[in-house]
Amino acid sequence: MSEVRTAAVTLKGNPIDLVGPELKPGDKAPDFTLQNTSLEEVSLADTAGKTRIIATVPSLDTSTCHTETKRFNDEAAKLDAVVYVVSMDLPFGQKRWCGAEGVENVHTLSAHRSTDFAEAYGVLIKGGPLDRCTCRAVFVVDGDGTVKHVEYVGEIADEPDYGNVLGAV
Repeated sequence: MSEVRTAAVTLKGNPIDLVGPELKPGDKAPDFTLQNTSLEEVSLADTAGKTRIIATVPSLDTSTCHTETKRFNDEAAKLDAVVYVVSMDLPFGQKRWCGAEGVENVHTLSAHRSTDFAEAYGVLIKGGPLDRCTCRAVFVVDGDGTVKHVEYVGEIADEPDYGNVLGAV
């Protein structure tokens, strides 16, 4: 397992520990293999040459994650970018949620099979009530695989700064 760091991230005011490095603009985005709602494997390399927004959330079944994913779904229709929303939710649950909410413009990906993605992006929560979930963060990755924007949302119950994310695209 990667390094554990006490991040400047809280859950309802309580500090949480995250596993993995804190990515920064200019870093090479780690490749990954995750499952989509059809149980197919998806990697970052699959969309090489395109700008990607990668939003990590604890679970689509929480109010803030729900709101954030719906917002990115609306924005994705207007963007020349691929938008991924990644959580530890099972692909079946993600598919059910997307169908019920009419989410068609973002690609939900499940990291349930391994913590590799969450560790590589520094979003794996260690301990506490959300142990093994991903924290709320957003990464913008250019077509060459370079991280252009990073936001580890300071309070997991808060939404990201959409203006900064969209501005980086």
